[in-house]
Amino acid sequence: MSTGFAQPWAALGPLSRDLRTILDTAGTLHNHLVMETATLSEVELDAAFTALADPTRRAIISRLARGEAGVLELTERFPMSQPAISKHLKVLEAAGLISRRRQAQRRPCRLEPLRLKQLADWVGSYREFWEAGFQRLDDYLDDLQQQEEQPR
Repeated sequence: MSTGFAQPWAALGPLSRDLRTILDTAGTLHNHLVMETATLSEVELDAAFTALADPTRRAIISRLARGEAGVLELTERFPMSQPAISKHLKVLEAAGLISRRRQAQRRPCRLEPLRLKQLADWVGSYREFWEAGFQRLDDYLDDLQQQEEQPR
């Protein structure tokens, strides 16, 4: 069964082998780079990105970036019940994105900046890879262009 990926490579003609080698090698190197620099396990990454996939939870994170807030205060901002907000908070807490503490009858929530930094670092490692890969591709294409411009 064909995946359809062979056709774009074939369109490059003789360049396809060289370009494919560059991109395949970069992908292999990148996987090792990310696994060596990751401070979060795959389970932690999955939990964090699952938590952040929901717009309500992202809005809660945005609110908590300005300071602590209790469940009742958060409930006022959203058109949902207190138990629904509490469920969202449990997901965020399980992902390590927020923490809650007891303060008399209140349980204020606060953002956990370390987890957000770990996620940003993880995403940043991919950014570095793609920038390096694009630079290698630019260099390769510049070399090809110079070869074409040279008189034969």
